[in-house]
Amino acid sequence: MKQKSKVKNMALCALFTALTAVGAFIRIPVPVVPFTLQFLFTMLAGLLLGGKLGAVSVGLYAFLGLAGLPIFAEGGGLWYFLKPSFGYIIGFVIGSYVTGKMTEKPEGLTMGRILAANFTGLAIVYGAGMVYYYVICNYVINTPIGLWPLFLYCFLLAVPGDICLCFVAAVLARRLKPVIVNM
Repeated sequence: MKQKSKVKNMALCALFTALTAVGAFIRIPVPVVPFTLQFLFTMLAGLLLGGKLGAVSVGLYAFLGLAGLPIFAEGGGLWYFLKPSFGYIIGFVIGSYVTGKMTEKPEGLTMGRILAANFTGLAIVYGAGMVYYYVICNYVINTPIGLWPLFLYCFLLAVPGDICLCFVAAVLARRLKPVIVNM
């Protein structure tokens, strides 16, 4: 029985690694700033697999991209560390872990608790992403960005789509979590 559980966990981690990679290329064309489904899949990894396995699946995605597979939005390879947007990938790993930890106990898994976890994950992703963006632009690649443009372009215009995805993920997790637990 323990072997079956390990195989199930490996298969689910691989599935969410693939979904995270594919999610980077599925663009939802809304006015101003289109968004991708990558945040949705990283959140669902934490919600459905738990903190540890969710972070492992998203971390594997990051590792494969840094190893050179062209699974990031603009390719792959170690040079991606110098991309200002790499901080969001770091945020995905941490956010997936925290979201998963906040919802691991199946008893009392209410929609409010799932949404609180999702919005916490959202804050982590944008916090890590914006800090990394600012540091890389201003101190590494010498393309300075001020705080207001950073807030405007890297949060204010980008976050509405991800807020909607928080609600979508909550509905999906509420329906899918019992199925995955009973697999």
